Amino acid sequence: MILKRPKGTQDITPGVINRWRTVETAASGLAEQFGFREIRTPVFEETGLYVRSVGDTSDVVTKEMYTVSSKGDDAFTLRPEGTAGVIRALLENGILNEGFPQKVYYIIPCYRHEKPQAGRFREFRQFGVEMAGSASPYADAEIILLAASVLDACGLENVELHLNSIGCPECRAEYRKALKSYFEPHIGEMCDTCRDRLEKNPMRLLDCKSPVCKEIAKNAPVITDYLCGGCREHFEKLKSILDGYEIKYTVDPRIVRGLDYYTRTVFEFISNDIGAQGTVCGGGRYDGLISELGGQPTPALGFGMGLERLILCMEAAGVEFDPPKTPDLYIAPMGERAQEKAALLCDAVRRAGYAAEFDLIGRGIKPQMRYADKVGAKFVCVLGDNELDSGEAKLKNMKTGEETPVRLEDFISAFNSLLLNEMFGSNFSEEFGSILNDLPAEDTAPNNE
Repeated sequence: MILKRPKGTQDITPGVINRWRTVETAASGLAEQFGFREIRTPVFEETGLYVRSVGDTSDVVTKEMYTVSSKGDDAFTLRPEGTAGVIRALLENGILNEGFPQKVYYIIPCYRHEKPQAGRFREFRQFGVEMAGSASPYADAEIILLAASVLDACGLENVELHLNSIGCPECRAEYRKALKSYFEPHIGEMCDTCRDRLEKNPMRLLDCKSPVCKEIAKNAPVITDYLCGGCREHFEKLKSILDGYEIKYTVDPRIVRGLDYYTRTVFEFISNDIGAQGTVCGGGRYDGLISELGGQPTPALGFGMGLERLILCMEAAGVEFDPPKTPDLYIAPMGERAQEKAALLCDAVRRAGYAAEFDLIGRGIKPQMRYADKVGAKFVCVLGDNELDSGEAKLKNMKTGEETPVRLEDFISAFNSLLLNEMFGSNFSEEFGSILNDLPAEDTAPNNE
């Protein structure tokens, strides 16, 4: 019996890896344009890190974490999200002492014990960014603009930005009182989880997925009515900046996010193409998290973007992914002598920067040609005794069927010319070469100064 992968996971096979590379390349490239540097952290952390940062009343901590322990060790948890581990790394490695703002990004696997469904996995991949050291609403707008730019680069148009402010600890204290007063008369109707949350963290009641609790929460007080002067000013300035960027948004006072470390700005990008699991990106401010984890009080913010959902949205929208990488050349040898030459030619082609393969199984010429066509080789060269004795072979363009004779001693330069012509148009290599030949000698000579 063939063993199967664990429930809630997926195999990313060679046939679809180009989809992942498409989004990963777009995300990392744009992050670096915005001045973010890549960071990589362990896949597991001490459990206490997540309890302190994410919150002991959050669904992540109470229901979803994978926690393990080994003899003589403390308990460790597979990371359920990226922010806490990254902030721990910034503190532990002294990066926050190097000047502000510090801006980092990451592409990581995360783990949560959830009911698997479309767009929701127990192992999922996340693109995230974190910025530490700026309290300015321009920083909030910057990360929102980055998220919007990634979604735009991935070809998504049917995505809406939902925006809210959940205030600071001072104004949230008054809001919690209002929520408790509102929900207490309904305590008998609510789920067990919400009954427990009512005392510990009533804002979590707004995030409950129970249909009964969601109906009760419809008429609950909204946080924007309880913002203090500073939080209100910050939120209004953020909206003004987004207006200047011409980024459309909807103020949604029901957004609280699922993690307890958020303060002030919270936001979500929601797709209308993939049903209930439509949130493809979420983030906001967490100005108290760094001090909670042992650092000096430092404003910070960031977002996380689920790559599975992003790809699901792209597929639903019919977006074209970058094509998979295919061999530039396949050499089909016939006989031992030809295989030895094919191996050397492939090595030379690879050293020149191209992708090349040759037969490793000892197949006949027809199966080799079928294989070359299947893997999408751009050019094929058949090598046998005749080609080796004459010192000349033919390079076949698999798209056009055209065959070009080449001397084996000039194989690399000839192949290079054919490939450039294929990529940029016929006679490109000749025209480019003539341009170089027409340049003054001092422009082409090595600089020995």
